Amino acid sequence: MESLHKVLLLGASGSIGSQTIDIINEAKDKFTLTAFSVGKNYEKALEILRNFPSVKHVYVIDKEKANELKKEFPNVKVFFGEKGLAKLTKAADYTMCVDALVGFAGMEPAIIALKKDKILCLANKEALVAGGQVINMILGSGKGKLYPIDSEHVALAKCLAACKPDDVKRLIITASGGALRNVPLNELENVKAEQALQHPTWKMGNKITIDCATMMNKGFEIIEAAYLYGYSLDKITVMMHDESLVHSAVELNDGSFIIDFGKPDMHKPIKWAMYEGQVENDVKKIMSFSELKDCHFHEYDANRYPCTELAKKALLEGPSKMIALNAANEVLVNKYLKDEIKFTDIAKGVRLMVDSVPAVKYAALPLIKFIDRFVRKETERCLIQ
Repeated sequence: MESLHKVLLLGASGSIGSQTIDIINEAKDKFTLTAFSVGKNYEKALEILRNFPSVKHVYVIDKEKANELKKEFPNVKVFFGEKGLAKLTKAADYTMCVDALVGFAGMEPAIIALKKDKILCLANKEALVAGGQVINMILGSGKGKLYPIDSEHVALAKCLAACKPDDVKRLIITASGGALRNVPLNELENVKAEQALQHPTWKMGNKITIDCATMMNKGFEIIEAAYLYGYSLDKITVMMHDESLVHSAVELNDGSFIIDFGKPDMHKPIKWAMYEGQVENDVKKIMSFSELKDCHFHEYDANRYPCTELAKKALLEGPSKMIALNAANEVLVNKYLKDEIKFTDIAKGVRLMVDSVPAVKYAALPLIKFIDRFVRKETERCLIQ
């Protein structure tokens, strides 16, 4: 990577966004921030605009706040509202888009960036879960480049780069099990959000932390891995790992493993994506996980994590099921965070909504949006039994 990249940062006020700004500040000869979005965090928008005079396009969700920014920064084009993110992604001057948005909102900007033949550094899981079919068609047409930011998928990319495709037996995605991993099954129903948000190894936003507790995030990561690396579901497995030090692994046909090992810190995978994989590949080969001292590994329990199983089933059944999976999960996690439903209602509600949607073989963007809207409305309307 030699040229200076103009960066559009979507979700600049979140954890991934803040760490992306760290990387931009560390390498001003390689990256310059030209556009960003912050949602509701107006103060963060002010801070970034004052620190980065290179920014010419901004998004905030609120119209009044957008007008305030326009007055203070008259040379900056400010977008707002429901369609503002798409307008920002179309209008901004950038060569690289870092999509650190949370939820379905991150999917359309990802598609737009790729259609504009840009480099997409993707931290938004939902883009591939709901729109992976469309994204892969764009990439297959020769437009755009995609580099994942999720630590698990960066780890898989590094491990796969260190071996021959014919030598791969399976991909192994590691999982901490989230904050509730040691709570007895019969007590999960009444666990409050405050407890579910206490992740043992990572610091993340509320939505993704609840997804870790239900392990829906692992289901999403299985779907992402299938789209990113072209492996079928029977070649992708989950392994429980308490310390989150092995980010993912590849098992080879000879029984050995290639692993990506390191402390849980997102700066490293963000940097890998922004440098287009052109960083030192520090994976290592082991013959057994027992070689890793002070690391604890366990078998994945399908009965304990029904959300992961729902995601695997949706992957096999087609795009409409994955769109429904994501939409229902977003609504139900939000309800749980507001203490409107019980923890176990998340999986129950997702199953109900996924089963209610007919399977289709292909979903273009208009159909993706239609299914998403329909499932959200139905999820809000239905009472969880």
